Amino acid sequence: MIKPSTAEKTEADKERKKRLKERFKAGSLDSFHNLEILELLLAYAVPGKDIKALAAALIQRFKSFRAVFDASQEDLRTVPGMGESAALLIRLVKDMAGVYLRERLSGKDLIRNPKDVLDYLNLTLSGERVEKFLAIYLNSRNELLAIETLHEGTINQTVVYPRKAIEKAFKHNAKAVIFVHNHPSGDSTPSGVDRQLTKTLDRAALAVDIIVHDHIIIGKSNHFSARENGWIIGGPTPLHIVGN
Repeated sequence: MIKPSTAEKTEADKERKKRLKERFKAGSLDSFHNLEILELLLAYAVPGKDIKALAAALIQRFKSFRAVFDASQEDLRTVPGMGESAALLIRLVKDMAGVYLRERLSGKDLIRNPKDVLDYLNLTLSGERVEKFLAIYLNSRNELLAIETLHEGTINQTVVYPRKAIEKAFKHNAKAVIFVHNHPSGDSTPSGVDRQLTKTLDRAALAVDIIVHDHIIIGKSNHFSARENGWIIGGPTPLHIVGN
């Protein structure tokens, strides 16, 4: 069997890139498999290389399409053929998606649009390797005022200060807040520390007439709602950020 020459491989790769671009130009990504989507993206960052083989290598290394975009630049570059430009492009696409989803939250009643909130949180937190504790501050119409990172690193009762959370609320003139943190393990099951921290933050907020709508824990493909599980009792009505 005669193996194709380097020139033939290069020409075949060029044709594949061209076909992928033409398919997308004529329609959308709906007809693409995840591997093909990754190939199309790589076509803009790794000229002269076999994008099909590289995309397959990325999926094999990180086990899923989503995990490729959750990977760090350093880990991406451990895959043979992945240069700095390609790794930066993958990071850029994910970060741009986060900006897009965050802007979609503006002007909406977030309590009545839980899917938009969860889409943003899942994208930005579910792949993180360290714990992050966020506060989503809302006005009286439950519209987004600000999203603040209160802490990064292992979370316990002493590192997330209620005073800091309340000071940020006053800074933004917030009337309500949703607390959020992730579990890097991927398991959103709450710990005893999570429960105690939720109660502490809820009491501190209620003391200054700020409603805690929820404390959400984000896992890899699941989440936990403190409100849905009866941990939070404050608020004039039983509003739920996590819906079906």
